[in-house]
Amino acid sequence: MRFFTRPLLALLLLACGPQTVPQKAVIDSRQWEPEIAAFEASDRTNPPHPGGVVFVGSSSIRLWQTLQTDFPGVPVLNRGFGGSVLSDALVFANRIVVPYKPRVVVLYAGDNDLAAGRTPEQVFADFKEFVAIVHRGLPSTRVAFIAIKPSILRESIIDRVRATNQLIRDYIATDPRLAYVDVFTPMLDSSGHPRRELFLEDGLHMNAKGYAIWRDLVAPVIR
Repeated sequence: MRFFTRPLLALLLLACGPQTVPQKAVIDSRQWEPEIAAFEASDRTNPPHPGGVVFVGSSSIRLWQTLQTDFPGVPVLNRGFGGSVLSDALVFANRIVVPYKPRVVVLYAGDNDLAAGRTPEQVFADFKEFVAIVHRGLPSTRVAFIAIKPSILRESIIDRVRATNQLIRDYIATDPRLAYVDVFTPMLDSSGHPRRELFLEDGLHMNAKGYAIWRDLVAPVIR
């Protein structure tokens, strides 16, 4: 039988043990500070007019490059950043949402949250907190939630997407200042799978056809 000294045994356990346990992703909003600071710098040189429509959320908002042309005559402001999660929107709402005094806030988030292992209940709780932050400073502002989209890359979590959307949709029905934009349903094909023609090659982000669906469903809410 071979014996190990205590220091050597400790090193062996350290090398073997923790690597067998999967680590949960840690959400750290500080990683987006440069992007938020850039928004604030832009606001100082070109202050947005109050009473417009602010779009905020993850990369599906950040990559929506046709906002201005999709909603002609509507003063829209894109404040999507990184591959953010809904809790990031909470952290930065008082810096990139509330100061603009928008009449409508359009939020898309939750996609990355579920992919990182958060539960529908956790995402729902974050949504309620986001609404509370907005209404604390802007009680008459409407908040429109774009449903978490189905995607090819994340089809394995589609049941959790459905559950999250339903929790949020039921809550929205209790407050006339809130609106639910159902992009989930029209982004599915007849067999219930995400429509491939709406996505880029990565199977996650949308192409122009995908954004056209979002445009047509968001337009009545913000006009």
